[in-house]
Amino acid sequence: MNHHPTEPQETIVTDMPDRPALLKRWRPRGAVWLAAPAVLVLLLALAYPLAIVVVRSFTDPAPGLDNYVWFFQSAVNRTVLQRTFVVAAWVTLVSLICAYPYAYAMTIVGRNLRLALILCVLVPFWLSGVVRTLAWVILLQDSGVINSFLRGLGLPPVKLIRTLPGVVIGMTQVLLPFMILPIYSVMKGIDTRLLQAARSLGAKPWRAFLQIYVPLSLPGVYAGAIIVFILSLGFYITPALLGGPRSILLSSLVQNQVLSLLNWGRGGAMGVVLLVATFVLLAIAAPLMRQKHSSTRREA
Repeated sequence: MNHHPTEPQETIVTDMPDRPALLKRWRPRGAVWLAAPAVLVLLLALAYPLAIVVVRSFTDPAPGLDNYVWFFQSAVNRTVLQRTFVVAAWVTLVSLICAYPYAYAMTIVGRNLRLALILCVLVPFWLSGVVRTLAWVILLQDSGVINSFLRGLGLPPVKLIRTLPGVVIGMTQVLLPFMILPIYSVMKGIDTRLLQAARSLGAKPWRAFLQIYVPLSLPGVYAGAIIVFILSLGFYITPALLGGPRSILLSSLVQNQVLSLLNWGRGGAMGVVLLVATFVLLAIAAPLMRQKHSSTRREA
């Protein structure tokens, strides 16, 4: 008697739901509910106070545009507004110059040294901004460490305290991590084999770096520049402690109107003007950055 092996029969399950389709139907609802607490916090901590400031700028002490007319008619206010944007631009530029090579070094060094560099970036977050600013007061004052060092070298002292350069130095030190971290996060994802391939084809190292590596790192540069620039516009503690009468920024004028003069209408108008000006500049800069980034990527 011949025994033939029994062939396994396939079992087809037809009542199982389409798993990707099921996940696709579930994810939007889950994402909405997960984001709800953050949205609620933003509405209560940001949108609601901002709405109150905007309303009071038009209604306090009387309904109308008197607060905005007063702001733009004052030459002092216009000068301070211009100075605020100039200082923010300088802080952004100096932060970029210092942050780019530092972030690049973090990507090429060994693991232990990289951890040490990251720790140096994160340590300032553990200290209060007031403490760091007071440390700069000690360093920058006329009898401080920097001028004492210059006198020891036989050089004349430099006036840094109560000046715009001193304000830029202090703000740059405080905001530098916000430039380093976005740049580093982009740089660590760049494939360095592209540079090796370019050098193997005859490109000089600096040319390969400028035409390949730099364009690929531009998203981090743009992100860091926007963050530092926006934070610089509203900085108060550092300019107040390191600056002088000729280096007052708009944040100090807002503080004076709201807390000293109790004029919420004018203080709110200043804040709204600064906010609108910031949005306008970002609306102009964002398309230019995207266009520049796309063109450099095509060239690379």
